[in-house]
Amino acid sequence: MTVTKYVPYDERTGNESIVYFTRDLSPAGIRKAYEKVNANICGKTAIKLHTGEKNGPNIIPSSWVKEVMENEPSLKDASIVETNTFYVGDRYTTDLHRETLKVNGWTFCPVDIMDEDGTVDLPVKGGKWFDHMTHGSHMTDYDSMFVLTHFKGHTMGGFGGANKNIGIGCADGRIGKGMIHAKDGNDWGVVQEELMEKITESTKATIDFFGDNITYVNVMRNMSVSCDCEGTAAQPVVTPNVGILASTDICAIDTACVDLVYAMTEKDHHDLVERIETRHGYRQLTYMHEIGMGNSRYILIDLDNDEVRITPAKAVEGVKPFKLVK
Repeated sequence: MTVTKYVPYDERTGNESIVYFTRDLSPAGIRKAYEKVNANICGKTAIKLHTGEKNGPNIIPSSWVKEVMENEPSLKDASIVETNTFYVGDRYTTDLHRETLKVNGWTFCPVDIMDEDGTVDLPVKGGKWFDHMTHGSHMTDYDSMFVLTHFKGHTMGGFGGANKNIGIGCADGRIGKGMIHAKDGNDWGVVQEELMEKITESTKATIDFFGDNITYVNVMRNMSVSCDCEGTAAQPVVTPNVGILASTDICAIDTACVDLVYAMTEKDHHDLVERIETRHGYRQLTYMHEIGMGNSRYILIDLDNDEVRITPAKAVEGVKPFKLVK
């Protein structure tokens, strides 16, 4: 079995994309990042984020999202979008899901459970596992998508970035998620490289549908090794907060987040790196690059310091994974 390992930046090839970075973990920080990458967000807009299980401690606060939507013209009339879960729990059916949304404060704008009224198949171009992915039928009601992701670990995926947010989060709760996860009579039989590739192909169906009208912001805060789908059962947060990243390139933004984790000290990143590596999560990034979903190299722009270019570097102490590029 092939195991995909972390590739240092200077060993990668190809073009570079722009990724913006701010240390400002707040609604203002999200807006600062989003405004750099929102040029093609227009028409009826979906905001794909992880609304979380009941009382989940690590999700992006609903109050932050409310403030961002109230102050961003392109998002004033947007809807948050989700799909029901494949596992049995408080988001398994639409009725249960809506109760959970109320508990977590997602009551200030429309929340569209996209598979509430059925499914739609969207093509997967250039994949090796799927020729289509089954999504919530409401997906095709939207002109644009803003992917607002809480970057963190993940029990099966190693890490949950923008790729996981879309790949799992837009697939409908029965057919689509079953296509990704189920194998040989086991609902959770797909693991490691195969799982990373199937998540990524599901994501590709979504980003191909929206074309240029999709953009990404990743929030590196409260990064447990657990996903937000674990709610109050999530493992304690031991990885330090970093900041907020934004890009129009999904591969570049998720790669930059992983690079920033690897750039921390061993003590600070041990648990999250172990989670990524034991689940073979890095394959998400290499497969995105392989099937034409973006670049694994990027220019990181510091929004807090006159937009100087920075690059991940090994930290000497604490969370200082940056150095100026002269």
